[in-house]
Amino acid sequence: MLFSGTKISDLSVTSVLLILVGFLSLGISIYYFIDLTHSILQKEKFAIDQQAFDLVRATSFGGAEPLAKAISKAGSVIFMVIVSLILAVYLLFFSPFSRWVGVYFILAMGGVSGLTAGLKSFSSRARPEFKGDYHGATSSFPSGHASGALVFYGFIIYLFAISKLEPRWKWGINIVLSLIAMLIGISRVYLGVHFFTDVVAGYLFGIAWLLICLTSLEVTLWHQRRRQRLS
Repeated sequence: MLFSGTKISDLSVTSVLLILVGFLSLGISIYYFIDLTHSILQKEKFAIDQQAFDLVRATSFGGAEPLAKAISKAGSVIFMVIVSLILAVYLLFFSPFSRWVGVYFILAMGGVSGLTAGLKSFSSRARPEFKGDYHGATSSFPSGHASGALVFYGFIIYLFAISKLEPRWKWGINIVLSLIAMLIGISRVYLGVHFFTDVVAGYLFGIAWLLICLTSLEVTLWHQRRRQRLS
Protein backbone atom coordinates (compact mmCIF):
# COMPACT_ATOMS: atom_id res chain seq x y z
CA MET A 1 0.00 0.00 0.00
CA LEU A 2 1.06 3.62 -0.27
CA PHE A 3 1.39 4.04 3.49
CA SER A 4 2.57 0.64 4.68
CA GLY A 5 3.69 1.56 8.20
CA THR A 6 1.59 0.65 11.21
CA LYS A 7 2.70 3.69 13.22
CA ILE A 8 2.83 7.36 12.30
CA SER A 9 6.57 7.27 12.90
CA ASP A 10 6.90 4.53 10.26
CA LEU A 11 5.73 6.86 7.51
CA SER A 12 8.42 8.18 5.20
CA VAL A 13 8.79 11.84 4.27
CA THR A 14 7.33 11.00 0.85
CA SER A 15 4.29 9.40 2.47
CA VAL A 16 3.70 12.43 4.68
CA LEU A 17 4.00 14.76 1.69
CA LEU A 18 1.54 12.63 -0.29
CA ILE A 19 -0.94 12.82 2.59
CA LEU A 20 -0.60 16.60 2.82
CA VAL A 21 -0.93 17.07 -0.95
CA GLY A 22 -3.93 14.73 -0.96
CA PHE A 23 -5.79 16.66 1.72
CA LEU A 24 -4.90 19.98 0.09
CA SER A 25 -6.20 18.70 -3.26
CA LEU A 26 -9.35 17.42 -1.55
CA GLY A 27 -10.02 20.79 0.07
CA ILE A 28 -9.41 22.75 -3.12
CA SER A 29 -11.59 20.38 -5.17
CA ILE A 30 -14.51 20.57 -2.75
CA TYR A 31 -14.26 24.37 -2.44
CA TYR A 32 -14.25 25.05 -6.17
CA PHE A 33 -16.89 22.42 -6.88
CA ILE A 34 -19.26 24.02 -4.37
CA ASP A 35 -18.50 27.48 -5.74
CA LEU A 36 -19.09 26.36 -9.33
CA THR A 37 -22.28 24.50 -8.37
CA HIS A 38 -23.60 27.62 -6.65
CA SER A 39 -22.93 29.68 -9.77
CA ILE A 40 -24.67 27.12 -12.02
CA LEU A 41 -27.73 27.07 -9.74
CA GLN A 42 -27.81 30.86 -9.98
CA LYS A 43 -28.07 30.41 -13.79
CA GLU A 44 -24.78 32.24 -14.36
CA LYS A 45 -23.16 31.95 -17.78
CA PHE A 46 -19.43 31.53 -18.21
CA ALA A 47 -17.41 33.08 -21.00
CA ILE A 48 -15.03 30.11 -20.92
CA ASP A 49 -17.85 27.81 -22.06
CA GLN A 50 -18.31 29.78 -25.27
CA GLN A 51 -14.56 30.13 -25.69
CA ALA A 52 -14.22 26.35 -25.49
CA PHE A 53 -16.82 25.86 -28.23
CA ASP A 54 -15.09 28.54 -30.34
CA LEU A 55 -11.83 26.64 -29.94
CA VAL A 56 -13.54 23.44 -31.08
CA ARG A 57 -14.79 25.16 -34.23
CA ALA A 58 -11.35 26.62 -34.92
CA THR A 59 -9.49 23.33 -34.48
CA SER A 60 -12.03 20.88 -35.93
CA PHE A 61 -10.79 18.59 -38.71
CA GLY A 62 -12.09 15.70 -40.76
CA GLY A 63 -12.40 12.50 -38.77
CA ALA A 64 -12.23 14.30 -35.42
CA GLU A 65 -15.84 13.64 -34.49
CA PRO A 66 -15.69 9.82 -34.90
CA LEU A 67 -12.46 9.88 -32.87
CA ALA A 68 -14.11 11.97 -30.15
CA LYS A 69 -17.07 9.57 -30.04
CA ALA A 70 -14.70 6.59 -29.68
CA ILE A 71 -12.83 8.29 -26.83
CA SER A 72 -16.10 9.28 -25.19
CA LYS A 73 -17.21 5.63 -25.11
CA ALA A 74 -14.24 4.88 -22.82
CA GLY A 75 -16.17 6.84 -20.18
CA SER A 76 -19.67 5.60 -21.04
CA VAL A 77 -21.94 3.94 -18.50
CA ILE A 78 -21.98 0.60 -20.35
CA PHE A 79 -18.19 0.45 -20.63
CA MET A 80 -17.67 1.50 -17.01
CA VAL A 81 -20.18 -1.01 -15.65
CA ILE A 82 -18.79 -3.97 -17.61
CA VAL A 83 -15.13 -3.27 -16.89
CA SER A 84 -15.83 -2.31 -13.27
CA LEU A 85 -17.63 -5.62 -12.65
CA ILE A 86 -14.70 -7.56 -14.14
CA LEU A 87 -12.17 -5.58 -12.11
CA ALA A 88 -14.24 -5.91 -8.92
CA VAL A 89 -14.36 -9.70 -9.28
CA TYR A 90 -10.59 -9.77 -9.82
CA LEU A 91 -9.89 -7.55 -6.82
CA LEU A 92 -12.21 -9.50 -4.53
CA PHE A 93 -11.18 -13.04 -5.45
CA PHE A 94 -7.99 -13.21 -7.50
CA SER A 95 -5.72 -10.23 -6.81
CA PRO A 96 -2.78 -10.22 -4.34
CA PHE A 97 -4.28 -7.16 -2.63
CA SER A 98 -6.49 -7.16 0.43
CA ARG A 99 -10.17 -7.70 -0.35
CA TRP A 100 -10.77 -4.27 1.12
CA VAL A 101 -9.31 -2.86 -2.10
CA GLY A 102 -12.13 -4.52 -4.07
CA VAL A 103 -14.73 -3.34 -1.55
CA TYR A 104 -13.59 0.27 -1.79
CA PHE A 105 -13.40 0.08 -5.58
CA ILE A 106 -17.07 -0.95 -5.64
CA LEU A 107 -17.86 1.85 -3.19
CA ALA A 108 -15.93 4.36 -5.30
CA MET A 109 -17.68 3.47 -8.56
CA GLY A 110 -21.13 2.97 -7.09
CA GLY A 111 -20.82 6.16 -5.09
CA VAL A 112 -19.69 8.39 -7.94
CA SER A 113 -22.49 7.05 -10.14
CA GLY A 114 -25.23 7.59 -7.57
CA LEU A 115 -23.96 10.94 -6.32
CA THR A 116 -23.48 12.31 -9.85
CA ALA A 117 -27.02 11.26 -10.75
CA GLY A 118 -28.28 13.07 -7.66
CA LEU A 119 -26.34 16.22 -8.51
CA LYS A 120 -27.70 16.15 -12.06
CA SER A 121 -31.31 15.98 -10.86
CA PHE A 122 -30.58 18.80 -8.43
CA SER A 123 -29.05 21.16 -10.99
CA SER A 124 -31.23 20.49 -14.09
CA ARG A 125 -28.89 22.45 -16.36
CA ALA A 126 -29.89 22.35 -20.02
CA ARG A 127 -27.53 20.75 -22.50
CA PRO A 128 -25.59 23.05 -24.84
CA GLU A 129 -26.91 23.65 -28.34
CA PHE A 130 -23.49 23.55 -29.96
CA LYS A 131 -24.15 20.32 -31.87
CA GLY A 132 -27.71 19.15 -32.19
CA ASP A 133 -27.13 15.55 -33.31
CA TYR A 134 -25.36 14.19 -30.24
CA HIS A 135 -27.14 15.12 -27.05
CA GLY A 136 -27.32 13.41 -23.68
CA ALA A 137 -30.63 12.68 -21.99
CA THR A 138 -29.90 13.92 -18.46
CA SER A 139 -28.92 17.26 -16.94
CA SER A 140 -25.70 18.72 -18.30
CA PHE A 141 -24.16 19.55 -14.89
CA PRO A 142 -21.90 17.95 -13.82
CA SER A 143 -20.42 15.69 -16.48
CA GLY A 144 -20.94 12.07 -15.46
CA HIS A 145 -18.35 10.95 -18.01
CA ALA A 146 -15.75 13.25 -16.40
CA SER A 147 -16.48 12.29 -12.79
CA GLY A 148 -16.80 8.59 -13.59
CA ALA A 149 -13.65 8.51 -15.70
CA LEU A 150 -11.59 10.28 -13.07
CA VAL A 151 -12.66 7.88 -10.33
CA PHE A 152 -12.36 4.77 -12.52
CA TYR A 153 -9.01 5.52 -14.12
CA GLY A 154 -7.76 7.22 -10.96
CA PHE A 155 -8.42 4.07 -8.94
CA ILE A 156 -6.60 1.98 -11.54
CA ILE A 157 -3.68 4.42 -11.35
CA TYR A 158 -3.66 3.81 -7.59
CA LEU A 159 -3.61 0.04 -8.17
CA PHE A 160 -0.59 0.31 -10.44
CA ALA A 161 1.08 2.69 -7.97
CA ILE A 162 0.84 0.10 -5.17
CA SER A 163 1.74 -2.83 -7.43
CA LYS A 164 5.17 -4.41 -7.66
CA LEU A 165 5.79 -3.31 -11.22
CA GLU A 166 9.02 -1.52 -12.03
CA PRO A 167 8.75 2.26 -11.59
CA ARG A 168 9.28 2.94 -15.31
CA TRP A 169 6.28 0.73 -16.17
CA LYS A 170 4.18 2.35 -13.47
CA TRP A 171 4.94 5.83 -14.80
CA GLY A 172 4.30 4.86 -18.42
CA ILE A 173 0.99 3.11 -17.76
CA ASN A 174 -0.27 5.77 -15.37
CA ILE A 175 0.55 8.61 -17.76
CA VAL A 176 -1.48 6.84 -20.47
CA LEU A 177 -4.40 6.31 -18.05
CA SER A 178 -4.27 9.97 -17.02
CA LEU A 179 -4.38 11.07 -20.67
CA ILE A 180 -7.39 8.83 -21.34
CA ALA A 181 -9.29 10.34 -18.41
CA MET A 182 -8.44 13.85 -19.61
CA LEU A 183 -9.35 13.15 -23.25
CA ILE A 184 -12.74 11.76 -22.23
CA GLY A 185 -13.63 15.15 -20.76
CA ILE A 186 -12.30 16.99 -23.80
CA SER A 187 -14.33 14.72 -26.09
CA ARG A 188 -17.54 15.64 -24.27
CA VAL A 189 -16.94 19.33 -24.95
CA TYR A 190 -15.94 18.64 -28.54
CA LEU A 191 -19.14 16.68 -29.18
CA GLY A 192 -21.22 19.49 -27.69
CA VAL A 193 -22.73 17.22 -25.04
CA HIS A 194 -21.35 19.28 -22.16
CA PHE A 195 -20.19 22.77 -21.37
CA PHE A 196 -16.56 23.15 -20.37
CA THR A 197 -17.66 24.02 -16.82
CA ASP A 198 -19.67 20.76 -16.66
CA VAL A 199 -16.47 18.81 -17.31
CA VAL A 200 -14.44 20.86 -14.82
CA ALA A 201 -17.10 20.26 -12.16
CA GLY A 202 -17.12 16.55 -12.98
CA TYR A 203 -13.36 16.36 -12.52
CA LEU A 204 -13.46 18.36 -9.27
CA PHE A 205 -16.19 16.17 -7.84
CA GLY A 206 -14.48 13.03 -9.13
CA ILE A 207 -11.12 13.80 -7.56
CA ALA A 208 -12.75 14.74 -4.26
CA TRP A 209 -14.70 11.48 -4.11
CA LEU A 210 -11.68 9.44 -5.23
CA LEU A 211 -9.47 10.95 -2.54
CA ILE A 212 -12.12 10.29 0.11
CA CYS A 213 -12.37 6.64 -0.97
CA LEU A 214 -8.61 6.11 -1.19
CA THR A 215 -8.00 7.81 2.15
CA SER A 216 -10.66 5.60 3.75
CA LEU A 217 -9.10 2.55 2.11
CA GLU A 218 -5.63 3.38 3.38
CA VAL A 219 -6.97 3.95 6.91
CA THR A 220 -8.83 0.62 6.77
CA LEU A 221 -5.69 -1.20 5.60
CA TRP A 222 -3.64 0.53 8.29
CA HIS A 223 -6.03 -0.74 10.97
CA GLN A 224 -5.99 -4.22 9.39
CA ARG A 225 -2.18 -4.38 9.48
CA ARG A 226 -2.19 -3.09 13.06
CA ARG A 227 -4.63 -5.79 14.22
CA GLN A 228 -2.59 -8.46 12.45
CA ARG A 229 0.61 -7.25 14.11
CA LEU A 230 -1.00 -7.21 17.55
CA SER A 231 -2.60 -10.63 17.21
